[in-house]
Amino acid sequence: MRRWIAAALFELGLAVLCLAGAGYSWSHARRTTEYVTADDHPAFEAVRYVPPLLILATGLVILAGVLVIDAVARIVTGYVAPRVTETMH
Repeated sequence: MRRWIAAALFELGLAVLCLAGAGYSWSHARRTTEYVTADDHPAFEAVRYVPPLLILATGLVILAGVLVIDAVARIVTGYVAPRVTETMH
C-alpha cells in the first residue's frame, strides 16, 4: 500500500475517533438537579452545563475537521500528482 493512502486512512480513522469522543463529551456535558417543594416555593429542575466538556467536544470537532481536510488533500495530491507528472514528460 502506498504511504499516502495509509496516512490518509489513519487520519480518517482518527477523525472518526475524535467525533465519537466529541459526541460522548457533548452528551455528558449537561447536569440536571431536581429541587423538591419547600414551603411556598414550587418544585423545579435546574440545568447546569459543564464548560470543560463543552470545550473538549468543540476542540475534538475542530480537530476532526482538520484531519478530514488533510486526508482529502493527501488523497487528491497522491492521486492527481503522479498523473500530472507523467503527462508532462
